[in-house]
Amino acid sequence: MQDMERGKVTLLPGDRLPTFKTPSRSNPAFAFDSVAGRWLVLGCVGSFGHAAVQSSLKAMVSETSLFDDTHASLFLLSSDPADQAQDRIPDRIPGLRVLLDTDLAVGRRLGIVGPEAPEGNPYGSVWFVIDPGLTIRAVVPFAQEGSEVAQVLDILRRVPPPDRYLGFPVPPPVLVLPDVFEPAFCAHLIAQYHRNGAEMSGFMRDIDGKTVAIQDPGFKVRRDFVIDDPELIKATQARIIRKVIPQIERVHFFRCTRMERYMVGGYPADEGGHFSPHRDNTTLGTAHRRFAVSINLNDDFEGGAVSFPEYSPQGIKAPKGAAVIFSCSLLHAVGRVTQGTRYAFLPFLYDDAAAQLREANAARVPNAAGYKA
Repeated sequence: MQDMERGKVTLLPGDRLPTFKTPSRSNPAFAFDSVAGRWLVLGCVGSFGHAAVQSSLKAMVSETSLFDDTHASLFLLSSDPADQAQDRIPDRIPGLRVLLDTDLAVGRRLGIVGPEAPEGNPYGSVWFVIDPGLTIRAVVPFAQEGSEVAQVLDILRRVPPPDRYLGFPVPPPVLVLPDVFEPAFCAHLIAQYHRNGAEMSGFMRDIDGKTVAIQDPGFKVRRDFVIDDPELIKATQARIIRKVIPQIERVHFFRCTRMERYMVGGYPADEGGHFSPHRDNTTLGTAHRRFAVSINLNDDFEGGAVSFPEYSPQGIKAPKGAAVIFSCSLLHAVGRVTQGTRYAFLPFLYDDAAAQLREANAARVPNAAGYKA
């Protein structure tokens, strides 16, 4: 990245877009990286009311055929509260959303807030074209009378479809290991799930400096049974230590020494079981997690595949007893189960250094022993 000078953009094609959260109209902490898996256009505009950007905004917003939330989505980032308060450009779902950056934190993160920004427009107004893997592919500054919009739209019309955004399917960097749990052990865990009962689970969010579990059936539907039998915990540990830990070390040169969350999750079709795209280490209470493990305990269900939108929409439905293992920093989702119930054993792995981080953050997690997201 070059030094920022007079508000010029420092991000270049080939850079990964920095992660950020900022308010949208429907979400006070919208995570932009959660929309990976499609082409994205991010228009950074100090104020929709600024005369110099009017032509560009009008031309881009009038384009409706390309922005459908499947091939591409358009986001407009504003630092002017009046843009939302006066609804100067409304959201258009699917396709168009407005984000707000009143404290300029996102603008600084993107390198578009300069020391000599024009009055009323603190951004160096620019369009970022971002691929489904969140790599910046083009940086196009606003021009007089919106003449640059045709260039941005031409780029979008020529790019490959999202599932082949590099010209071919991109496999996600995951491990799939067969026979981690044998059939009888899978059946035993499912039997324990039904014998002991399962509760609807939530997902973690940082709110007011605390990591708390919240529930939103539009985002996640899963019922969890938390194992507390010491012998059954040891039995799961033994299989992970023998069959999973050496494979992670072989591929990632990382030695896992800790395991968290001894739990069977159930995704029932009759309740719409699913989990929308998310990452597993984005809160204070989960920042220590390094690898997620998803072991299918059955295969007599439809849907419910694990997918990685930054790489491909193609889901992975592992055989019974097989483990899908991936970095907790990867965006992933569980598709809606359409028939039966998907049962899975779902622990996290980390090392001693990460354990120190977990301990340091434990005070920020009410009922920290659970860590049930």
